[in-house]
Amino acid sequence: MPNQQQLDILKQGANSWNSWRQANPEVEPDLNDADLSNIDLKDADLSRVNLSGTKLTKAVLRDANLSWSSLVGVDLSGADLAGANLSGADLSGAILQGAELSNADLSKATLIGANLIGANLSSANLEEANLQGAFLRLADLRCGYCWRRACGSECSAAFAINTALLKEDLA
Repeated sequence: MPNQQQLDILKQGANSWNSWRQANPEVEPDLNDADLSNIDLKDADLSRVNLSGTKLTKAVLRDANLSWSSLVGVDLSGADLAGANLSGADLSGAILQGAELSNADLSKATLIGANLIGANLSSANLEEANLQGAFLRLADLRCGYCWRRACGSECSAAFAINTALLKEDLA
């Protein structure tokens, strides 16, 4: 259950949220299981926030900082995460179907069992990301860090064990 006070501040928008975060750096926000569908949090500082189980369908998180956040089981279907910082985030079991992740930083992110079907990961940084068991069918992986060299030995930093990745996905 999310912290209601924190949830109310977040719903006021990114500026209010970022000001609150700066004034309360010792607080570890807990917004798990909240329904934040269609919310606009462009440029929001959501780093190290517990968002597990949160519904963020069609949310605008463009250029947001979600680094080292817990996003386990989060629903980000159709969300706009272009340019977002998701480095070190735990997105295990997350639903990112049709999400916009172009130019996003997913380095060191955990995407075990994540649904990335139809997601746009073009030019995304996937260095040292764990994609074990992730579903990438119809995902756009063009020019993504590591994927552009998927056939070469330099791709050993990304983990794609048991990933639903077909040869045509890399074309």
